Amino acid sequence: MLHSMTGYGRVEFNIDDYLCSLEIRSLNGKQFEINTKISPLLKLYEIDLRNKIQKQLLRGSVEVNIYLKQHGVSKPMTVNTELAKYYYDSIIQIADMLQLEKKDILSSLIRMPEIVSTVNDTLDEKHWKVISVQVDQVCNILIEHRRQEGDMLAKHVLENIQSIKELCAQVAPHEKNRIERIREKLNGSIQEFNQNGKVDQNRLEQEIIFYLEKLDITEEKNRLQHHCEYFLEMLKDDSIVKGKKLGFILQEIGREINTLGSKANDVDLQKIVVMMKDELEQAKEQLLNAL
Repeated sequence: MLHSMTGYGRVEFNIDDYLCSLEIRSLNGKQFEINTKISPLLKLYEIDLRNKIQKQLLRGSVEVNIYLKQHGVSKPMTVNTELAKYYYDSIIQIADMLQLEKKDILSSLIRMPEIVSTVNDTLDEKHWKVISVQVDQVCNILIEHRRQEGDMLAKHVLENIQSIKELCAQVAPHEKNRIERIREKLNGSIQEFNQNGKVDQNRLEQEIIFYLEKLDITEEKNRLQHHCEYFLEMLKDDSIVKGKKLGFILQEIGREINTLGSKANDVDLQKIVVMMKDELEQAKEQLLNAL
């Protein structure tokens, strides 16, 4: 089971004389980050809102929008006269300094911040409880969206890792010819060297064995197959949050592929290594969006 970090959920509902629009979207991110755009009436409950969403969505860059629109009821309002007087005195002073006309000052004052506000500056707790339930519902919608996206991610990544395993199996038929070519090259170099001076045969044989062992790729192939199998096991695991773990396994797969490439010393094997790297990069790109 693999979940994507990308998801979206939205609902609209009524609370007494309010119409509430609630929307949550998430994108990929290394940690959990949340950006809220909510009605001022909900500021008192913002911490509860953040904690609730983090517990359910776990990871990603999350954006929350909650709009409250009151309909069918007149909205009582208050005017901050002290603040209005302060703004008025400042405007008059600036107008006198710059010798400007003093027209439409009242309309300008009304538009100044915090001059006019509604009486209700917070929402009742009973209303917040209704919204809290709807937040859970939207999170569930988003999680289902993540699951569907995750199924597609898992399908692509599975194909990439299976391809790497198949490519690794194609290495074996080339190994015998590869070793023979290396041996012939070494023998030619040894014969040419023998013609030019005395050689300690025992020391030479030891050096050749060391050289051949250094070019041996048996361990790399075995480890690569093991890492691929472990990746596929982890992919089928029931845990939801495992994108980072799978990323670490891909790093190990990459190391073995790079070592194979550096030891290959063979054109055919190098072609296989290049194809492996291509599949690996595709898998890494897909996993960037995994939860």
